[in-house]
Amino acid sequence: MTHRTFAIGDIHGDIDALRRLFARMPALDGDDTVVFLGDYLDRGPRSREVVRVVRAIDRDMGCQSVALRGNHEDAWLRVIDEGWPEFLLPAQNGCLATLRSFTGSPLGADAMPTAEEMATMLRGDFFPQDVVDWMRTLPWWHEDEHAIYVHAGLPLKDGRWLHPSEAEPRAALLWTRTAAFFRDYRGKRVVVGHTATSTLPQELSAHTPEDPTDLFAGECVLAIDTEAGRGGFLTCVELPEMRVYTSR
Repeated sequence: MTHRTFAIGDIHGDIDALRRLFARMPALDGDDTVVFLGDYLDRGPRSREVVRVVRAIDRDMGCQSVALRGNHEDAWLRVIDEGWPEFLLPAQNGCLATLRSFTGSPLGADAMPTAEEMATMLRGDFFPQDVVDWMRTLPWWHEDEHAIYVHAGLPLKDGRWLHPSEAEPRAALLWTRTAAFFRDYRGKRVVVGHTATSTLPQELSAHTPEDPTDLFAGECVLAIDTEAGRGGFLTCVELPEMRVYTSR
């Protein structure tokens, strides 16, 4: 029996998109695995709820689950451990939305932090300790018989694309963004998020290239960050059948 894997792209605080996606996916059982590709936080208004749902999916839906680390979880851990104001300040990173989700404050139309909120963000101490502990346990990658799953992509060294187990520093798996990976990588299929599909070379996609916002299906790379939390939608791909489910 072939076990099914359902890979879900970057959620970014968009709990409504996640719930719509779940409603459109088939019923799951104990032989199925859901792999979340990271970036549960920021931009969308309900990061706290997303984290709660992701952490409980195996219990609530009767499946196995793997929640990978995304660059936004990695960034918040850096904020907590050593400080990183450069990540917090750009509005497009959506950090204020995460703060207000966890503190219960409405995001509001202005989306400008108060001085008190800014001080709290700089420390990152609004996260419950169990959420921080959970973020620290998130794996950098996952692999099964169908594919390698990683948030951003694989690094290139000496003309060779490295397996995730070889990547140093491991953060490269979360932050890398190169056109060469999507154009030139050959090997076992890799499923990634991180880079919005609308920015990828549509002529290389075998899946609805007429719609640049849709899933990117290159020869050996599937990219499924369809911009949930910032005006887009959420995408899931079922392997090995390559069935696609979306929240739109």
